[in-house]
Amino acid sequence: MARGKTLALILAGGAGGRLETLTQERAKPAMPYAGVYRLIDFPLSNCANSGLADVWIVEQYQPHSLNSHLANGRPWDLDRTYGGLQILPPYQDNASDEEEGGFAEGNADAIYRNRALIRAFAPDTILVLSADHVYTLDYRDVLGRHREAGADVTMVTTTAPEGDDPSRFGVVQVGDDGRVTDFAYKPEQPRGDLVTTEVFVYDARALLDTLDQLAGEAEGGEDGPRLADFGNGLLPRLVAAGRAYEHRLDGYWRDVGTIASYWRSHMELLDPKPRLDLDRADWPIRTRSHHRPPARIAASARIDRSLIAPGCAVRGTVLRSVLAPGVVVAEGATVRDAIVLHDTVIEAGATVDCAVVDERVRVGEGARIGARREAAGAERGGPGATPEIAAVGMRVTVRAGGAVAADAQVAPGETV
Repeated sequence: MARGKTLALILAGGAGGRLETLTQERAKPAMPYAGVYRLIDFPLSNCANSGLADVWIVEQYQPHSLNSHLANGRPWDLDRTYGGLQILPPYQDNASDEEEGGFAEGNADAIYRNRALIRAFAPDTILVLSADHVYTLDYRDVLGRHREAGADVTMVTTTAPEGDDPSRFGVVQVGDDGRVTDFAYKPEQPRGDLVTTEVFVYDARALLDTLDQLAGEAEGGEDGPRLADFGNGLLPRLVAAGRAYEHRLDGYWRDVGTIASYWRSHMELLDPKPRLDLDRADWPIRTRSHHRPPARIAASARIDRSLIAPGCAVRGTVLRSVLAPGVVVAEGATVRDAIVLHDTVIEAGATVDCAVVDERVRVGEGARIGARREAAGAERGGPGATPEIAAVGMRVTVRAGGAVAADAQVAPGETV
């Protein structure tokens, strides 16, 4: 079967509200991951490693925080004269009564608002990706499955990860032939744990025609028809038509769009044999990096089962934690079960315990952030147990002797 023309669309416009204080001043796809990466590096690297040359990124919320990282696609070899990376920024057109204006109100709506550009590009298939999941996947396998089945949509599915409630996702039922027979979007009572990964391949004509139909049926406000998310109308319509199929992902996948899942995914990286291998020579995760000197580890340091990025200076204790570039842990300070982002300073005698601490935070002498406390009903250390996690925003100052409670959040720039 002919390969056809494929357009990859990465939807990077959501406000990331479930990450709360961590995304008040940055787009969720720009969130650091594993110290040296950003979340958007995963779909971009998967596209590059899959040989996809036409990649568009749909932006909306805090686009400046993302654009500085994208560097015109250079780290992923997508800075090309023809094709390559194209950024679709938020915009408002000359909307009349018949045409929509304003901002997109969901992922289906985001595609609908860019339908003229997509039709002009004239792809045969459209690969639609979210930018807040960590996984590796050869999209050519999904595209091959899609074409072989003659599908209108192929959904990449997986079993809901340990500790994640399937009701956070789209839950599917699948027949013996791989056909999706039922789709429920974030159901209160899911009928199983097989969920969509927010990786979809669409037949371009079927996608655009169905969006046109849904828009025509929608009740349009003053900003025109609002289509919301895929799960609200688009996917149920395509499943009902009988040409929706699955492609099962057996490897690691996690939605890191909440503080708890973001923290848990990092802790999984620290397993002796992590399921997500970030050091595959045949499938590199590429990123735009700033050169830093090697980490400096003092004789007074104690480090166990941790990831220490370049530019760090560790003189204290770091246990089961991830330190991004430039983090300083003074002698006598302790970081345990934590994620500490760029250029944060943890002074002598301070403790960071079961927390996510954002960039350029200063934790004063003897201060305390968090304290490992299991969530209600969770057995300490048991399967799926998620403790209460403190979250501290960018540029926060925690005064000497100050404290941030186990389940607290501190907004960017505050002093506590």
